[in-house]
Amino acid sequence: MLFKKLFKSKKRNIDPWTPPQESRNVPIGKDLIANQNRFQEIFGQTSDFYIESLYIGQREALMCYLTTMTDEQAINEKIVLSLSVASVNPLCIENESELEQFCKEKLAGTQLQLLEYETQVIDSILTGHVILFIKDFTKTISIRMNSISSRSIEEPSTQGIIRGPKDGFTESSDTNLSLIRRRIKNPSLRFKKHTLGSDTATTVYVCYIDGIVNDGVLKEINNRINNIKTTSLFDSGTLEELISDKTTTLFPLIYNSERPDTISANLVEGKIAIIVDGSPFVLLLPTVFNDFFQVSEDYYHPFLMSSFARVIRYLSFMISLLFPSLYLSVITYHIEIIPTTLLVSLTSQRENIPFPALFEVFIMEITFEILREAGARMPKAVGPTVSIVGGLVIGQAVIEAGIVSSSTVIIIALSTISSFVSPIYSFAVSTRLLRFILILFASVFGLYGVALGLLILIGHLCSLRSFGIPYMAPFAPFIIEDHKDVVFRFPIFSLKNRPSYLKTKKPLMQPNVEPPTPPMEKGSR
Repeated sequence: MLFKKLFKSKKRNIDPWTPPQESRNVPIGKDLIANQNRFQEIFGQTSDFYIESLYIGQREALMCYLTTMTDEQAINEKIVLSLSVASVNPLCIENESELEQFCKEKLAGTQLQLLEYETQVIDSILTGHVILFIKDFTKTISIRMNSISSRSIEEPSTQGIIRGPKDGFTESSDTNLSLIRRRIKNPSLRFKKHTLGSDTATTVYVCYIDGIVNDGVLKEINNRINNIKTTSLFDSGTLEELISDKTTTLFPLIYNSERPDTISANLVEGKIAIIVDGSPFVLLLPTVFNDFFQVSEDYYHPFLMSSFARVIRYLSFMISLLFPSLYLSVITYHIEIIPTTLLVSLTSQRENIPFPALFEVFIMEITFEILREAGARMPKAVGPTVSIVGGLVIGQAVIEAGIVSSSTVIIIALSTISSFVSPIYSFAVSTRLLRFILILFASVFGLYGVALGLLILIGHLCSLRSFGIPYMAPFAPFIIEDHKDVVFRFPIFSLKNRPSYLKTKKPLMQPNVEPPTPPMEKGSR
């Protein structure tokens, strides 16, 4: 009961950036000095808040912006210079329509917008816009001049690519949106914008294809985002935890990827992507268990090769999850099932080991976890080398010292290597944690404990939902028509339908794709 209270899932809200109470729906004043003092007070004595006096036509004006969020060279060329030239032959601007027309003529090529509330002005300044206050006018001019240095488009660092596009998402949401738009040239592609976090005002985009996506799932996603409260949001991993159906599970309920081709392909299938500004990992939902065994390269290679690779991934998952617990249960409780020759070999290896098999397995598991974590945190130049050399040296040393048998080292090493086969890191981590739980079951009940642990695991997986979609679909519930692209990948021309469990508006995905026709033989008509 206490555990449920501590970890009870709550739908928390992420509100849009909320300005101080006194600035909500407050109209812009006509007095320039009052406006200057007002916004200087709001932004305080920060060194990057800049205010300059100038003229627009015959009227005095103020220009303010954040130097850290704007391109000052572009401001000088497109705004200051243009208005200086216009002031040589000043025009009389009497009303707001004339002001708008004047700005469109003199500031052509810029994105202009008229604002009338302090809240709008604050949001615009924080997102890299230049604000022009004009004397005796209750509206200000907002000009987009944002310029933020960002990392160039590179190959994804966490998902290796053998064949396929080499570009990956970056920390810039604008860049990520363009990478998706370049692949899906469909006018129905939609990007719905949210602003999350009362302190960070992080921009989040919900991406989907209108006319294909399930409206119920889309509405649920938008509701969860709008109904969560937090003060800060820096990465998509935080948002993933805030909107997940269940937080007390080891399995990730939302898929994440750095690859634009993976996200684009799933959008076409009818799924929904979430892009968080500042994070190169894009969320994809709803997610099912099978998604973590598929990669985009499966569709770039012949279907027989892709099917074989998928079978290897499923096999690696089972090896990583079960091998240590099966070894422990057999060597401890069920030695009668081991062939005599192998049993003699294992017994001779363990005759000088002073510790029980459970202690051996835990020593090696913890050792490999430490090496893996150290390799991930070390500088790239030395991390892989330290991991490999450390594993070899420590493994050989513990065997020679008589602390661990060589068979235990082989089993744990094979299980550890198998865990790296998973394309998604978060799924591999869950497998590693479950391995410890199954080891404890095996140490107490033997093979019966492993079987009991698997039954509990399967029941837990079948109980999970991802935005209302069964996590184990199409295995449970069993949907025969969706198994053309699960464990085995059928040829492309046979994958005509979108996954039925998504309940998309357009079930057909490739209605006109036909199998290739063989060439005509010589002499035939």
